[in-house]
Amino acid sequence: MTGNIKPLTLILQDTYQTNNIYIPGLFRPDRLLEEQYSGSRSRENRSYTDEEVALLPDITDNHPHHQEWLIRQRSCRRLIRYLAFKKQEVSILEIGCGNGWLSSQLAMVPGSRVVGLDLNLIGLKQAARVFDYQPNLKFMYGDFRSGILQGLSFDIIVFAASIQYFPSLRSILGGALQQLTPNGEIHILDTRFYRLKELEAARKHTASYYASLGFPEMAKHIFHPCVSELSAFNHRYLYNPRSLRNRIFRKKMEYPWICVKHK
Repeated sequence: MTGNIKPLTLILQDTYQTNNIYIPGLFRPDRLLEEQYSGSRSRENRSYTDEEVALLPDITDNHPHHQEWLIRQRSCRRLIRYLAFKKQEVSILEIGCGNGWLSSQLAMVPGSRVVGLDLNLIGLKQAARVFDYQPNLKFMYGDFRSGILQGLSFDIIVFAASIQYFPSLRSILGGALQQLTPNGEIHILDTRFYRLKELEAARKHTASYYASLGFPEMAKHIFHPCVSELSAFNHRYLYNPRSLRNRIFRKKMEYPWICVKHK
């Protein structure tokens, strides 16, 4: 393993641990944002029991988001196969891990050590409860942009359905690159990327959507990453749903799988 994520308690200063979650001592939850986020997720039928989380990405056929979870299941399996094929120890950071289901899947890769990071303490507590049996998986509360992981480096950094919560793609990817090992990789999954001509309509749709849920303030926390912003980075598509082949053979809309590395 080339990344240095062990042990967290020796690297992170002014940190305490509760319920298997590392929390920087001066960093406290934004209760209002948590309430808005959790409330909107509940309205979307995206709140899951511990039993459901333990089985993700598998979910019942009659669940309202069954098709979405089929897409996530495929992207998860692709990433795990990719990492397992390397046949080497890897340190992995998932930024925006939510209830921890993907972090748990990644922790099953032989030789992996995984940290799941998120700003939603409610979700992290559920993750810690459900996946406390995995010794190579830890969770941490905080904002990646705050520098709380200073001094740590990772072989793999994953954004799965989370990079849209950061206002600047250039800034968040630049910061993530600084915490990659020299041959490390950033993987972006389960997120739609927009063309410039699509941005205005996407923003209006987001505002309208969260207003319809009764949580209009949430729209301020959702951003729309643009394809053109990727040109500033050394990146490649490991899966591109817009390729001719995939447009012909895929019945359901899927998201790109993008890998970013040091130049």
